[in-house]
Amino acid sequence: MKRILLLVVLSGQLFLGMAQKIEVRPNVEEINMKVEGTTQLEVAAFDESGKKLKANFYYYSSKGKIADVDEKGVVTGYEPGNGRIIVIARSSGIEGYGRADIPVFVDYSEPATLEINELPSELYTGVNLPIQFSAIDEKGFSMVNAKPVYESSNPEVATIDAFGNLQALTPGKTSISLRISNLTTTTDLTVKENPVSRLELMSDVVEVRTGDVIPFKFKAYGQSGEELSGIQPKFAFQGQSEDVSSYASGMIQNDGRFVADVAGTYTITAAFGNITTQKTIKAIPRNVTEKVQLIGKGAVSDVHTSDLWVWEGVDGRDYCVTGTWGGNGEAFFWDVTDPANMVLIDTITVDARTVNDVKVSEDGKICILSREGASNRKNGIVILDVTNPRDVKQISTYTDGLTGGVHNLFIYQNHVYALSNGERYDIINIEDPANPKKVGEFELETRGHSIHDVWVMDGIAYSSNWDDGVFMVDVGNGMAGGSPANPKIISSYAYPSGWNHAAFPYKDEQTGKFYVIGGDEAFPNGLHVDDSPTIPAGYLHFIDFTDMDNPKEVAKYEVPGAGSHNYWVDGDLLYVANYNAGLRVVDISGDLMGDLYRQGREVAWFLGTDPEGRIANAPMAWGPQPHKGHIFFSDWNSGLWAVKVETKKPKNTKIETR
Repeated sequence: MKRILLLVVLSGQLFLGMAQKIEVRPNVEEINMKVEGTTQLEVAAFDESGKKLKANFYYYSSKGKIADVDEKGVVTGYEPGNGRIIVIARSSGIEGYGRADIPVFVDYSEPATLEINELPSELYTGVNLPIQFSAIDEKGFSMVNAKPVYESSNPEVATIDAFGNLQALTPGKTSISLRISNLTTTTDLTVKENPVSRLELMSDVVEVRTGDVIPFKFKAYGQSGEELSGIQPKFAFQGQSEDVSSYASGMIQNDGRFVADVAGTYTITAAFGNITTQKTIKAIPRNVTEKVQLIGKGAVSDVHTSDLWVWEGVDGRDYCVTGTWGGNGEAFFWDVTDPANMVLIDTITVDARTVNDVKVSEDGKICILSREGASNRKNGIVILDVTNPRDVKQISTYTDGLTGGVHNLFIYQNHVYALSNGERYDIINIEDPANPKKVGEFELETRGHSIHDVWVMDGIAYSSNWDDGVFMVDVGNGMAGGSPANPKIISSYAYPSGWNHAAFPYKDEQTGKFYVIGGDEAFPNGLHVDDSPTIPAGYLHFIDFTDMDNPKEVAKYEVPGAGSHNYWVDGDLLYVANYNAGLRVVDISGDLMGDLYRQGREVAWFLGTDPEGRIANAPMAWGPQPHKGHIFFSDWNSGLWAVKVETKKPKNTKIETR
C-alpha cells in the first residue's frame, strides 16, 4: 500500500469557499494505481505560520465507480479510468477551508485475452482496412486504449502500419499478428486479384443545403461488365469552401451518407482498391436564420432563478411558475397571458434554500416543488393546489426517503418522479394529493452511480445518470412490461465525458428515426454565485435509439465558449438554454449527422442581458419552454423572459436534382 503525505494549509484570512493556499508535501501530482489497488492518504493542516492545526478532513471522489475514497482517506481503484480525489480540511476557529485536488489514474491489469475481430480471410489487392481487435485484461475489463505491435509475415503480400491499417498489395498468402505484452494472436490471410474494373457512384442531388444528409449509392462491375455483389468501397471527400477565409468540412459515413458543414463544392470519392470513381455536388448555405423579438420580462434580481413551467390554467389564462436557487425557498407565480406584460401574482415560500425544479400537472391543477437545504433536513417535495394561481394553496409535503434533497422531479399521470439524494428516483402516487404514497423506485446498481434528472413521456422515463449515461425506462408504456410500481429498463447509452445531465426524446417525422438528446453540464471554470459571469462547458449529444439494442451517437450541437443546460423539442425545433450563450433555437429536421452548429442549423439566438440582474449583464439561461407561439425561458441571473421568433421563410427548401 502506497502512503502519500498531503499537507493542507489553512489560513485565518480565508473567506468561505476560498482557500488561500494549499501545499502538497511531497509534491504529489497524481495517484497511479491498478484495479483493486489501494493508496492511503495521510493529511495534515497548518496555519500560515506553520503551526499544525487540529482539523476535520473530508474525502470525496469525482468518479466513485473508477476510484473511491473512504472516510479514512483510503483510495481504492475499481475500474480503469481517471478521476479526482478531493480533500477538504476544516479547523475550528478558522473561517473557510483548505482543499487538495489530486488526479487519480487507475490502470489496466495485465492482458489476459487478445483476439482479431472481423478480419476477412480473403482480401483483394489495393484494399486498405483498419484491423479491429479486442483485448481483455485479467480483471475482465476491455482494454480500449491498448496499442498492439502489428506484423505481417509476408510484407510483399500485405503490410500493416503502426496504427493497424492493413494494405493488401499483391496476390499471395500471409499471416497477420498482433502482440500486447506477452500475448500474441495470429490469423491467416489470402490476397486475391481485385475483380472490380469499374465503380459507379449515384446520387440525384447536385445542390444541397448545409446540414442535409445525402445518401450516395454505388454499383461495382467486373472485367466482363457484370455487376458484382459483396463489394464495399471506401468513401471519402474533399471540398472547397465558398468562403476563402474558411475551410470546407463535412462528414461521410461508411454507408455513403454525406453531410456538408459549410457552403462550397464537395467531391465524393468511392474506392475499392485502386479502382475509384467521383461525384461533385454543391452545398449552399442552409439560410434558416430568423429574427428574435423580445416580448416581455419578469425581472428577478435579488435571488437566482431556477427552472420554470408554463401552463394554461383551468380558467383559460396562461401562467408560469419559477423556482429560486440559493435563496429562501421561494416559488413565484406569474400571469403570462399577455407575455408583454407578465405580472407576479403570488409567492409561495417553503422550508428550503433552493426550489430547483417546478412542474405542473397535465390538467393544470397541481404544482410540485423540489426542496433542497431545508432547515429541518427533511427536504422532499411540496404539493400545491394551483386551481387559482392567484391564491396558491399548499396541499401536502412528502419527505419519506427524500431527506437527502430533491434536485429534480417530474409529474406524469398522477405520479411524481422525484430524485432522492442524487442516487435514484422515487415514484409517488398523488391521485389523492393530500395523501401521497410511494409505489416504486428506480436506481442503478453500478458503483458510484448518480442521477441528475428524469423526464417522462408516453410512459417512458428518460433519466440522466452522469457517467452511466441516458436510460430509457418503461413506467407504463408497455414496451418492456413496466409500470410506476415496477420500472423496467428498455435501453441505455453512455458517452465518455460522463457529463450526462439531461435527456429529451425526439422522433423525426420525415425519416422515422427516434433520438434521445443527451445534454451535458460542467463547470471547469467554477460556478460564480455572486460577483462575476460563469463560463460553463458541455454540449448536446444526439443519440439514435431507432434500434433500441444498438443506440449510437450521430450528431452534436455545441456553442463555442458556452455550456448547455435544459432544453425542449417542439415539432422539429430544438430550444436550448445554453447558459452564458443564452437561448438558442435549432432546426433538427430530417436526418442528423455531424456538427449541427457548424452546419448552420441554428435558427435564432437571444441573450438575456440585464444590468440590474443578480449578476449584472451576465446571461445564464436555465430552461426554455415554447407556449402558444412564444418562447419563455428562465435566466439564473435575471428571472423570466418571453421572446418570439419571427418566421418568414419557408421551413424546408427544396434541393436541386438532376
